[in-house]
This record gives sequence, structure tokens and C-alpha cells, in this order.
Amino acid sequence: MSECEVCGCQVKGEPILVQIGGAKMWVCPKCAKLGTEIKRPPRSAPPGARPATGKPAPQQRRRPRDVFDLMQGEVVDNFGELVREARMKKGWSQKELALDIKEKENLIKKIETGFLPEDDVLKKIEKSLEITLIESVDTDIRKVKGSVMKTTLGDVITIKKSKK
Repeated sequence: MSECEVCGCQVKGEPILVQIGGAKMWVCPKCAKLGTEIKRPPRSAPPGARPATGKPAPQQRRRPRDVFDLMQGEVVDNFGELVREARMKKGWSQKELALDIKEKENLIKKIETGFLPEDDVLKKIEKSLEITLIESVDTDIRKVKGSVMKTTLGDVITIKKSKK
């Protein structure tokens, strides 16, 4: 027996593959009314198995930096060029840099063409090449009329907009 992906109840018999708003789900007959039934997979497939679509798996996309990333700092605009220049200044190939920071060579190639990696990768590159890629955001604590004011998310958004 399998479980309905919409209501969670145990499906008696074979589940039905339906498309509900772009998502393909295995559902019970009751929930099948909520979407459009898709042609069933061949009998050789075990119940609950998803049919192969013939399409390659989607590539992982890097999420854009958001307000919370700004709290740790903002990546400099020309980080890819800085990485390439610092690497070449040390006389290293992309492969040598990748080995030094324990990452894949392909990631270094992407970074040098403008791909924004995770912060931990940027920090490893900063340390290895002795450069600065993440600028700290001004987080002054100001005193106003005897009370302490800290930087808020609204302040961070304002700071980011003023830098554009």
C-alpha cells in the first residue's frame, strides 16, 4: 500500500498519477478529482514509482543573495575578476586553486566567470589567495536619546539600495 501525496491517507489498490497545477503526484481516487490524470506507467513499474520523463534532471541553481546574507557582508561586484587576477599573481592554475581549497576545478571556472558560490567557498578563496571578496556591512550601534538602536532589516535594505 502507498500513501496519497495530497491527503495522506492509505491508497487501497493502485495510486493514480495526476497533475495538479504543474506538480505530478500519486493520489487516491478521491483526490484524483483535484487534477488531471496522467497516463499510467507500464505494469512492470512498482506501485509508488515515478515514471521517467525522459528529461535530464534540472541543474541546481544558486539562490540570489538576500537580506540575511548582507548581515555577514556583501560580495564585491568584480569578485570573479579578483579571483582570477589573484590566482594568476600566485602563478596557480585553476586546478591548483581548486586543490588548495578542496573544491572542484569546474567551480573555480564558474566563479571566475561570475557564478556566486556559497559564502564558505568565498571565505576559503579569500584565505587561500589573501584577498577580500566579502565586504562587511556597516552595523554601527547608535545612541539616540539615551536608548541603544541596532541596525534593523529595513536599514540593511536601505544600505543595499543606496549602494546600487
